[in-house]
Amino acid sequence: MSHSIDLTIVGSIGIDTIETPTEKREEILGGSVSYACAAASFFTHTGMVGVVGTDFPQTYRDIWTQMNIDLEGLQTQTGKTFRWSGVYEANMDNRQTLSTELNVFENFTPNLPETYRDAPYLFLGNIHPALQLHVLEQTHNPRFVLIDTMDLWINIAKDDLTQVIQKCDMLTLNESEAQLFTGHHSLMQAAKTLLELGPDYVLIKKGGNGSMLYSRDDLFLLHAYPLETFADPTGAGDTFAGGLMGALAASGKTDAEAIRQAMVHGSVIASFGVEKFSLDRLQQLDRDQIEQRVQHFRNICRL
Repeated sequence: MSHSIDLTIVGSIGIDTIETPTEKREEILGGSVSYACAAASFFTHTGMVGVVGTDFPQTYRDIWTQMNIDLEGLQTQTGKTFRWSGVYEANMDNRQTLSTELNVFENFTPNLPETYRDAPYLFLGNIHPALQLHVLEQTHNPRFVLIDTMDLWINIAKDDLTQVIQKCDMLTLNESEAQLFTGHHSLMQAAKTLLELGPDYVLIKKGGNGSMLYSRDDLFLLHAYPLETFADPTGAGDTFAGGLMGALAASGKTDAEAIRQAMVHGSVIASFGVEKFSLDRLQQLDRDQIEQRVQHFRNICRL
């Protein structure tokens, strides 16, 4: 019998071509579930649910295996793997998508192995909310469910997305998405409206400006870990969320204080991730380096 999974993560897997103001990298490993699982793997036993094509390089599978990510939920379909290419502007905040090829991801149906269905923690990455609902129907009462979304689903599948939000413990999205969903410019008002749909927490990501955690009776603000330079911001939000969920699963808790501490670890993992392209920096990382940066982060944030 396989070792039990503590955290199940569902999302996209891609092969990316990324150009920044200083460098261009072609055909590198990407996708939300890839970044999130890599980040979570430093803390807990994580199961990956995604799909790749028959063209997917074995070397990329080996990276996940070396990081002790469970691949029983990884599907391989005949055809090409999802591909994305984009270019970042000089400020490294704005980017332009040059091409998107869904390929096997277009017909992806996430099916959980039996060993994943009892996982107490679940992160549903940015996929169609109907698929997120499909995953939830396969689970056995997880203790804590985090979902991510994007403006596309708000525009074309808001009813399905609303159903998912009603069933999750925490919703994460960026500030423009929160404003789009609710029609409120004020993030406080937007968060209050989203909380009324049912989740206990709303986590609004603000990129290089950190994140904001809202609940019905509390607000927590967290800066991003400061970096002088970085190579590639792709996947930073997924790395943050994966690190958060991995640390939360390792704690065995779901209370507000545990979530705050998990956010600190998520922010630190994301700061490492952007120092290089793809998973290159995370592959070189160990838990001691993470905890050293966490301590430094706490020191510089103290009042």
